[in-house]
Amino acid sequence: MLLRRIARYFGFALAAICGFVAVSVTGASAKPIDVVATTSMIADTARQVAGDRAKVTALMGPGVDPHSYRQTRSDIAAMARADLVLWHGLYLEAQLEEFFLDLEKRRNVIAVGEAIDKSKLLSHAEYKGRYDPHVWMDPQLWETVVLAVRDALIKTDPEGEATYRANADKHIADIEKLITYMRSVTKTVPEKSRVLLTAHDAFSYFGRGYDFEVLGIQGISTESEAGLRRVEELVDTIVDRKIAAVFVESSVPERNVRALIEGAAARGQKVEIGGTLFSDAMGEPGTYEGTYIGMIDHNATLITRALGGDAPATGMQGKLAAGS
Repeated sequence: MLLRRIARYFGFALAAICGFVAVSVTGASAKPIDVVATTSMIADTARQVAGDRAKVTALMGPGVDPHSYRQTRSDIAAMARADLVLWHGLYLEAQLEEFFLDLEKRRNVIAVGEAIDKSKLLSHAEYKGRYDPHVWMDPQLWETVVLAVRDALIKTDPEGEATYRANADKHIADIEKLITYMRSVTKTVPEKSRVLLTAHDAFSYFGRGYDFEVLGIQGISTESEAGLRRVEELVDTIVDRKIAAVFVESSVPERNVRALIEGAAARGQKVEIGGTLFSDAMGEPGTYEGTYIGMIDHNATLITRALGGDAPATGMQGKLAAGS
């Protein structure tokens, strides 16, 4: 009898221990992985693909310029404890590149923009052997980044592979709808008006994909200076071609655009600000424009309407703030 009681006791204890281990293992697998992304565009993509399997933090918020951004102490701490760090690459985060190249020797760090076939990239006018990093402006190119984020998540959290693949497929399907919308509205802009003049040269991939001539006051990087001669050249272009609208950007000071408007006005050409485009950062978190699809929808809709084309004020899904 005593032996049976002892056996029964140890049986219950073993079952309890096994149950505790099972709960612990289940809890561990259910705990979201910690992902840090540099730009808001990469962070949104990671959230779309990961769902509730990851906690995603963006280092750079609305209005932050990635070309000149430098890591803070809190950034370093966040990346040191993250399960996965995603950065863009292609010399977008120019001031962080050396840091990331060193960090990837010790941590799980992926440059997702580098996944794009180099034959599809535009060369960087200011740096030999470099490429224009603003690939998110062409959603077709961004689909490759979605897949790179998916693969990085699978490598980090293999148990979530089915979820990551399903979510990535859904996100790409949504991007395909965005592409269809962009093609339909941008083609309504009169051919002579297809000139997109902005604060810096961030829209070349948009221009190539949707047949717009793109002119930037500054170069590809906001670190380049816009000289007086460049401003005078663009004023000549505005006057000669009777350009009616130019655009400011949410992450770039608008003083150079204002100088263009004043220069054109002095020569009798009225030119207006067509609106504020999202170039290197998205809109405010929690808004439609604070998602990748909302950001690009905003840009395509605003450009189309400001340059004489036909697009609904509230965009592809009726989610844009009217007149934004």
